[in-house]
Order: sequence, then structure tokens, then C-alpha cells
Amino acid sequence: MSDTSVIEISEGAVADNLSFLQKQFGSGVRISSVVKANAYGHGVETFVPIAERAGVDHFSVFSACEARELLNIVSSGTRLMITGWMNDEDLKWAVENEIEFFVFDPERLKRLISLSEKCRKPARIHIEMETGMNRTGMHLNELKEAAGIILNNPSCFVLKGLCTHLAGAESIANHVRIQKQLSRYVKLCKWFSDRGLVPRYRHVSSSAAAMTYPSARFNMVRIGILQYGYWPSAETFIHFISKKKEKNDPLKRVIGWKSQVMAIKKVKRGEFVSYGTVYLAQEDKTTAIVPVGYSYGYSRSLSNQGRVLINGQRVAVIGMVNMNMLIIDVTKIPDVKKGDEVVLIGNQGDLTISVASFSEFSNQLNYELLTRLPKGTPRTVVD
Repeated sequence: MSDTSVIEISEGAVADNLSFLQKQFGSGVRISSVVKANAYGHGVETFVPIAERAGVDHFSVFSACEARELLNIVSSGTRLMITGWMNDEDLKWAVENEIEFFVFDPERLKRLISLSEKCRKPARIHIEMETGMNRTGMHLNELKEAAGIILNNPSCFVLKGLCTHLAGAESIANHVRIQKQLSRYVKLCKWFSDRGLVPRYRHVSSSAAAMTYPSARFNMVRIGILQYGYWPSAETFIHFISKKKEKNDPLKRVIGWKSQVMAIKKVKRGEFVSYGTVYLAQEDKTTAIVPVGYSYGYSRSLSNQGRVLINGQRVAVIGMVNMNMLIIDVTKIPDVKKGDEVVLIGNQGDLTISVASFSEFSNQLNYELLTRLPKGTPRTVVD
């Protein structure tokens, strides 16, 4: 290992997760694999080909910038969908390259008329409806205007989807709000179909909604965190297993993060370790320095709290996490030496360090910790 750390991506875990999810949703529901934020930290260049080999042919990103990167990776025939940010130049590029994208205001549709005519291609659009999330999406008066624009310019548009986003399906506390959203969405879809505007896809569900509300799957779901082997929340997992005889987690973690010992240090009782005075040695200690710090995505809030695996044992991170290094207590582990493997996330022997364990110590969501893993950390594919 020449880099300070390496992230391992399990192809087998990806395949198993996607197979499990497709069986849950049924063959009539298309999975759009959400790979924004560098595939949730897993690395788009590594993850996307694996997902394609597992049968995925539709990917969602947030921005045109992410879509441009993805277009250089995917196979021909794979479809891309932008759910968020695009400027006018991006719109032209998307039309030219037959990229699907969300439309959440009538002005975007108006700009697309001339762009479509110049490119001699229709814009492949997903109309986003406001149903109660109050983020992006068109209200009824805007939707009426949008419908008129599409109907009056039929050669300029392909209506790929009618969509919305549900507000917190990972928590039962939002159940009533989500039911209201679904009711509004169905009524709005009928309003469109009554005017001859029938989309190829109807989609509202992210990972949590797809698992918790089967009626919300329609014929497409946007799956992010589940495909990487994590549940959107403990509630979502409990809701799933409560209906099963076997209470095992069917998802497999895709990511592993490993480094190695760069130095061994002896610390005498009464001396402080690392910056400041946050850790005082109560006895003579042996420590190991690991070349990973907060600039690599290992949060500073894990100072004096984090855990890693080394030589088949779980040990504590002591002192402040530095920009490029962290220090672990190996006093009770014999024969630790430079070059020994250190597992930051993943398995070693019978032990596991999960992303959730980071969350417990640092108050970070799984999503947040994963997406903060730097792009520059090399990713490698394992079985």
C-alpha cells in the first residue's frame, strides 16, 4: 500500500444488495441508482461499472457537473438523470447528449424550446411537483403553465417522468405528512394524464420510502444508501424485519477503509499525547501512529473516541485527530510493528468497525461520513 489508506469496494456486496432490492420492488419497478456525491463516497469510477454489471442501467446525480463525469464512465444505452443544479449551458449540453433532468419551474421549459430547436433534439424532462416537501417543485398554477408549454411544443419535449420528493420517509413521525404528499401526487398525475400527458415513469421514492411504502414505488425508485449496504434509519430496518421470520440484515456493506501503522511510540505515565492536553497517559503506553486524519475524512470529533482494528483486536484512538495522522493505543497488543494493517471501516478477523459506529461517536449521519471520504483516496475492487 503506497497511499496512506485505501478504500475497498466489494463487487459481490453490490450485486447481492441490488438483487435483493430488485426482488423487493418487483420486475416492473426500475431502479435508478443514485450516485451523487461521488457515489456516496464509494467512488463513481469504481462503483458505476460494478452496478452496471449487476444490471443497473439508470443513474441519478444532483448536478450537470456530476453527469458530465458520469457520461465518460457509463456504457452506451445507460440513462442518466440530473435531479438538481443546471445552468443554461448545462441545459444545452443535456439536450445534445440526451440526458434526462428535473424541471421545477416553467422558466426552464421556456428556455428549452429554443435549445431543443437548435439541437434538433427533444429535451428529456421529469416534471417535479410540489406536494409538501417545500424545497423544489412546481405548485398547481406553475404545473398548469408547464403543461401548456409542453402541449404547445410537442416536438421539443419527451415527458420521461412526473416526480416529487417525500419529506422524511425514514421516520414514522412523518407518516401523516407523507400520506398527504402521496395523495396530492396521485391527483396531480391524474390531472396530467387527463390532458394527454402520460409520463414514462412515475417516481417519488428514495430508499426509505421504497422500503416503507410499497404503494409509493410506482414504476421507478431512486435508490441511494440502500445499494451501498446501509439502511436510511434504524426505524426503516426495524419496519422491514418486523414482518420477517428471520431477523437478519439482508444488506451487505460495500465499503472497507484500511491504512497501516507508520510508527511506534513509547509514552511514559504522566505525559500528554498529541495536541493540547486532551489525553493524559495514566500509565506507560505504547502507541501507533496511523497516516490518516481529518483531511482524509476521519472526523476530528472522533478524537479520544474513535475505534480501529489492528491484529484482530479493537483499540482506541487517543488524543486529537490531526490533519494527516491519528494515534491509537496498542499497549495491550504484543508485537505491533510498522506496516501492520489498520482497519478504519470494515472487518478484520471476527470484528467489525461499522460506519454506524462512527455516527454514534461523532453525531454524523452515515450519509455525511461516507460523502466526506476524499476523492483522492484510491478505491479498489474486491470480491
